[in-house]
Amino acid sequence: MGDKVFLTFTPDGRTFTYRQLDLLSNRLANGLMAHGVEQGAHVAVMMENSPEQLLLFLALGKVGAVVVPINTAARGAQLRHLVELSDASFLVVDASLQESNIADGQPPPPAVKCIVIAGEDPTAPGKAIPGVNRVPFADLEQHSDAPIAVRARFRDLAFLSYTSGTTGPSKLNMFPHAHCLGYAANNAQEHDYRPEDIAYVCLPMFHVSALFGVTLAAMLAGSSIVMTRRFSMSRFWSDIRDYKITLVNALGAMSDFIMNQPPSPEDRTHSVRLCRMVPVPRYGSEFEARFGVKLVSGYGLSDFGQITAFTAQDPRDKLGSAGRPRRGIEMRIVDDDDLDVPAGEPGEIIVRSNNMWNTSLGYYKMPEATLAALGNLWFHTGDRGRLDADGYLYFVGRKKDAIRRRGENISCVEVEQVIAKHPAVGEVAVYPVQAEMSEEEVAASIVAKPGHTVTELEIVEYCRQNMAYYMVPRFIRLVDDLPRTLSHRVQKFLLVEQAQRDLSSLFDREAAGIVLRRESARV
Repeated sequence: MGDKVFLTFTPDGRTFTYRQLDLLSNRLANGLMAHGVEQGAHVAVMMENSPEQLLLFLALGKVGAVVVPINTAARGAQLRHLVELSDASFLVVDASLQESNIADGQPPPPAVKCIVIAGEDPTAPGKAIPGVNRVPFADLEQHSDAPIAVRARFRDLAFLSYTSGTTGPSKLNMFPHAHCLGYAANNAQEHDYRPEDIAYVCLPMFHVSALFGVTLAAMLAGSSIVMTRRFSMSRFWSDIRDYKITLVNALGAMSDFIMNQPPSPEDRTHSVRLCRMVPVPRYGSEFEARFGVKLVSGYGLSDFGQITAFTAQDPRDKLGSAGRPRRGIEMRIVDDDDLDVPAGEPGEIIVRSNNMWNTSLGYYKMPEATLAALGNLWFHTGDRGRLDADGYLYFVGRKKDAIRRRGENISCVEVEQVIAKHPAVGEVAVYPVQAEMSEEEVAASIVAKPGHTVTELEIVEYCRQNMAYYMVPRFIRLVDDLPRTLSHRVQKFLLVEQAQRDLSSLFDREAAGIVLRRESARV
């Protein structure tokens, strides 16, 4: 088993066996400890998919440190806030994600004592960062591969994972080691991972779906993975065929991109047997028939964990549902008084687990928010769904103020907070609209301050500089006022209805030729 190849990295063709991953992660763990990373230390990791990123995650687990994965699109004040909120004392970042404000001497968050730079030439002189020890990643790899003496317990904190900030600014979920392993083991079992399987990892591993749901699940099942830096439609089918992929995790808009390709005689010339889609799109049955694969799905939250699974063994006439509760999970659909609603009627999804270590431990340094989510000792998801007569869950919508765009959960509140800081903006409301894809796009209605003017292009540029590229509104409407309730709350549903009646009446940055790409990050 130790000599079996677990990881193949497509950009450079490198391969790693199970044994090599073990020994190389030992080296990194010993290197981290030599530079002061102790059990319980918080380490923020801002890296693109790579073998080094996975090895780092394994090494930090061996040390008993707490991993804080950060979206590589975060930048500016947003990135600094994320690092500070986590109490990270170490930061590991790809050299390609550095910006001049680190190198030019602007200090990082005060708790950060060491920055490890990955992908940088270790022989090249690095620019000094005042008060911070700067370490090339390659230095960590030069240490002993002896086993680590630290023994983390199943209940010890392993990950701090950011929520999307659906009801306010982003919060940090606390995951113990048992949750990480339980997530992976459950996924491997429910979706029938086999030792001969080869899973395709093209989604970012700073999200738990790719890291726990695919990579760690494959490891526990004795399977293999093929990793690429990110999803590319132009490379997707060649990778699938060249590497004989059998398992695909197609979240977000991936399914739209795949389905929208022209039909080809080669649509079934592949080895894929299972494709996980969350959510299953309206064309799910057509997708299965065209590509000769079975779709599986599920429902879960980073705030809690995995809740339901739709498996390959479930009836195909239930395709489109999120399945039934996983092992150890109780789920109810309730009204605003936490009373059960009849089958078929929508209500809020509330859940609890009979294994306390297999869910999130709550929100880091936010006990009030943790308690608020646990009304009547049930976790309130803030999502709406309905159950059919056979107990299958169908997702209806979100009570939370959030937008799901191309696999990313976007907090309307966080986008509003950034736009509101523009000197010409008086009020702003951010909300989801449906465009040509099956998912949501970010829209914003903006009221200028008295005596000020602002243009849509100015808003786009301001957002581009101060938030992740995927959060920047695509649709913008400049208005004189916002619709409100008697208690002065903005009626966002009216904004959504107005926009959907005539999307062409809103400024569309994509129609204007403004294409936003991943950019370097700022700390």
